[in-house]
Amino acid sequence: MPTYLSPGVYVEEVEAGARPIEGVGTAVAAFVGFAAKGEYNTATLVSNWAQYTEKFGDFAEGCYLPLAVYGYFLNGGNNCYVVRVGGSKSAAALPAGPQAQLGAYRVSARELGAGSLSVEVGDPAGENAPDDRFSLLVKDNGKVVETHQVSAKRGKENVVTVVNTASKLITIEEVAGASVARPDKASVALREAPAPPPVPRKVVADDYVGDVADRTGFGGLEAIDEVTMVAVPDLMSSYQRGLITLEAVKTVQAAVIAHCELMGDRMAILDPPPEFSPDEMKNWKQVEAGYDSKYATLYYPWIKVYDPSTSDNIFVPPSGHMAGVWARTDATRGVHKAPANETVRGAVALQTQLTKAEQELLNPIGVNCIRSFTGRGIRVWGARTLSSDPAWRYLNVRRLFNYLEESILDGTQWVVFEPNDDALWARIRRTIAAFLVMEWRKGALFGLTPDEAFYVKCDRETNPAEGIDLGQVVCEVGIAPVKPAEFVVFRLAQLQGGTSLVNE
Repeated sequence: MPTYLSPGVYVEEVEAGARPIEGVGTAVAAFVGFAAKGEYNTATLVSNWAQYTEKFGDFAEGCYLPLAVYGYFLNGGNNCYVVRVGGSKSAAALPAGPQAQLGAYRVSARELGAGSLSVEVGDPAGENAPDDRFSLLVKDNGKVVETHQVSAKRGKENVVTVVNTASKLITIEEVAGASVARPDKASVALREAPAPPPVPRKVVADDYVGDVADRTGFGGLEAIDEVTMVAVPDLMSSYQRGLITLEAVKTVQAAVIAHCELMGDRMAILDPPPEFSPDEMKNWKQVEAGYDSKYATLYYPWIKVYDPSTSDNIFVPPSGHMAGVWARTDATRGVHKAPANETVRGAVALQTQLTKAEQELLNPIGVNCIRSFTGRGIRVWGARTLSSDPAWRYLNVRRLFNYLEESILDGTQWVVFEPNDDALWARIRRTIAAFLVMEWRKGALFGLTPDEAFYVKCDRETNPAEGIDLGQVVCEVGIAPVKPAEFVVFRLAQLQGGTSLVNE
């Protein structure tokens, strides 16, 4: 309350009503795998396919990561984070174009295919120039197209600073460990650097799991709150190439599940081993792997897509395309809608053509099937988590709670350090109730009225004197989520005597 010391008219701004809670994002994927180029073990935000190719290169043979990211965008995904594994975080990414060594410097073309460029070291302009100064001439087919007056010394005229700022054709960097000095007079042509193998010769489970402190692998994703789903498509390419064993696959997938359970706001999208029959898939889920988590899903079988790197159709793990289906369903219907009975864009065939009887083996144990229907295409035909708890059986229920919990958490940060009294509890009730009413109107909550859909309790009963003395505010929220119509049953009966019985 301000203090007034002189007569007059004063205007004050005061808060009125409940503070609105904004819903958080629900469809931000994170992909971990192999790429043709780019920084290792650095979670990089990518918003479209063009950004991915710019930062991580194009499709590469033996890599499922680019195919998964492409399938994600194709099926409706927007933002995602990409983590390239298979090398150390300190390893420098190769330049984008041709390169050459020039004394203590490495010169690179800014674009691929610029093989006609050359760089020449000449005398500096002017008379009595210091020994550290020199001219750097950039030639295209022998013709000078750029001239830079630079110095080997640190400062604004340093060759690295000047060229990287002013040149449209080349970049330059100091070679690690080399003694920086003015290079000798010479002319060198920029040649294409050999492309690194996208798949490392040796990879272990720890490459995928990584470390939280070092921000490597998917462990580094703990620092990114926006992520809501995690997929590791190249885990299966490592297994196919014999780089890791099936036991290591289980180790990594268990670690992905543990990561999602620890964060509490994201789901693991797991891929099955390749070429598993329905019986083998059931045994893998129930016996060998034994996954049981409300923060994980498993899709089966693999899908066939076009691979530009081989100009052929190949089978790939489904996780990337499934993440895109999730994002598309969230955008068109909402996170409360089960991401099932949706077409899989880009899929031309399935590795296993499942029958209804075969799905009856897999659906009860939480394996979400992808099936092909005549006249309806290839569709996602399952929406379950890997949990044995019936309360968390359905994927949309778990994701809805993730969304509500995170939204309420972010939207009530203003409560901290407020006076802990009845007025605060009333404001909390109004704020959360207003948000849940909006979700009920969207169809996310079950019930004909808001009172049937949820309750918010924050009063003297939930906040006794002992809790207040500890600085605690306790608010209970009960929610009735909508669940998918997984089994639709029509009961048909034959009536005797025509419609007269109906009217009686």
